[in-house]
Amino acid sequence: MKVLLVTMYFPPAGGGGVQRPLKFATHLPAHGIETHVLAPDDPKWIHVDPELQPPTQAWVHRARYIGPRSRKLAEELHGRRGLERVSRQARSLSRRMLVPDENVTWNLTAIPAAVRIARAEQIDVVITTSPPNSVHLIGAAVKRVTGAHWVADLRDSLAAHPHRRVERALVRAKEKASEQVARLVARHADAIVAASDAIAIEARALEPKGAVVPILNGADFDDFAGLEYRRSDRFRITHTGSFFGKRDPRPFLQALADSGLDNVVARFVGDFRSSDRDWAAELGLGDRLELHPYVPRRRSLALQRDSDALLLLIPEAGGRGRGVLSGKVFEYLAAERPILAAVPPDGAAAALIEETSAGVVAPPDDVDALRAALRSLYDAWVAGTLDGTPLSPADRERLGRGARVEELADLIRSLAA
Repeated sequence: MKVLLVTMYFPPAGGGGVQRPLKFATHLPAHGIETHVLAPDDPKWIHVDPELQPPTQAWVHRARYIGPRSRKLAEELHGRRGLERVSRQARSLSRRMLVPDENVTWNLTAIPAAVRIARAEQIDVVITTSPPNSVHLIGAAVKRVTGAHWVADLRDSLAAHPHRRVERALVRAKEKASEQVARLVARHADAIVAASDAIAIEARALEPKGAVVPILNGADFDDFAGLEYRRSDRFRITHTGSFFGKRDPRPFLQALADSGLDNVVARFVGDFRSSDRDWAAELGLGDRLELHPYVPRRRSLALQRDSDALLLLIPEAGGRGRGVLSGKVFEYLAAERPILAAVPPDGAAAALIEETSAGVVAPPDDVDALRAALRSLYDAWVAGTLDGTPLSPADRERLGRGARVEELADLIRSLAA
C-alpha cells in the first residue's frame, strides 16, 4: 500500500499548520503504508523551525516553489500613511489577486512532480491537505492522469473562511474560487476527511460522491516528554500561536486589566499584531503582559507545560467559531495544564474541555465572564489547589494522535481494496 501526501506546510516550515500532515507522515508507515510526501522546496514561509525534523520512515519529495513570499500585509501597513501606505498596498495587489489563494502558482511545478511520483512509485492513494485550497487541484490532476484514488483532507472550511471580510471585492473573488474548488472536491474525490464535525457537515452539504469522514486532530502526549511544570511566584497564563483575522486578545486583556490582580502575568508566545500591542499599552498592564516572538515548537511546548494556566482563544466569527476544533485545543490538552477557554460556550471546543474537565469556559467577547474565569483560576492557584489536568487513560487513548492516524489508515486501506 502506497500513499502520496501533498502538503504546503512541512518541515522546515514552522507554525500550527505543519503538525497534522507531519504526524500523518510520521505514523502511517507503522500501519504498513509506504508514505511519500510532496512539499515545496522553499515556499518562503513566514515561520521556519530548524529544530522540527521530518519523519524518518517516509520519503520526502520537493517541488520548486513558484509564487509570492508569505506576508502579513496588516503589519506592513501598520502606522504608515499617505503615499507610503498606498505604495505598499499596490505592491501586494498581484499576490492578493491570485485565486483561490496566493499559493496556486505552486501547482505549475507540483502537479508534474506529483504525477511523476505517482507513476514511478505506483501510488495507490494521493492525499491533499488544505489550506491552501489550491492544493486540491493537485489531487484532482493526479487522479485523472494516473487513476490513483484521491482523499481531500480539510483542516479548514473549503468555501467560507471565518477570518475573511467578504465585503471586499477581492475576498469575494477568492470565496467564489474556493467554492469552485469545493465543487471539484465533491465531484471527484473518492473520500473527504474533515478535521472537525462542523467541516464534515459542510462537506456533506456539497453532496459529494465519496464518503465524508471526520478525523479530528489528536493530542501528542509524547511531545511533552521531559518538560516540567515549576510553580513560580507569579500566576502565569500562556497563549501560544498567531493572531490573524478575527482572533482577538483584547477582551481578555481588558479582563486582566479590570481584575486588579497584580500577581498575574499573561504571556503571548508567537505573533502579536502591532495594533493590539498599541491597544494593550493604553491599558497600563506593565509587567503583567509579556510578548514573546515566534519560537520553535519545542520551546513553545516547554512554555505551555511550565504555565499555571493556558489561554485558548476562538472567536465567534458569526457563528462559525462554534465548530472550530483546532489542533491547538488538543495541544493544550496534551500539555495537561488548566485551560481558560475563551471560546463559544455552545461550541465544539467548549464541549471537549468541559467533557475532559480540562478547564473553565467563558464567551470570547464577555469581559466580565473572562475576568471571573481568570479570578477562579488565580484563587485556586493561591490556595494551592490548581493542579494539573491529566486526562484519564480512556481519554488519552480516545484523543491521542495514534487513534486518529489509525482511522486514516483504515480509510486508505478501504479505498485501495
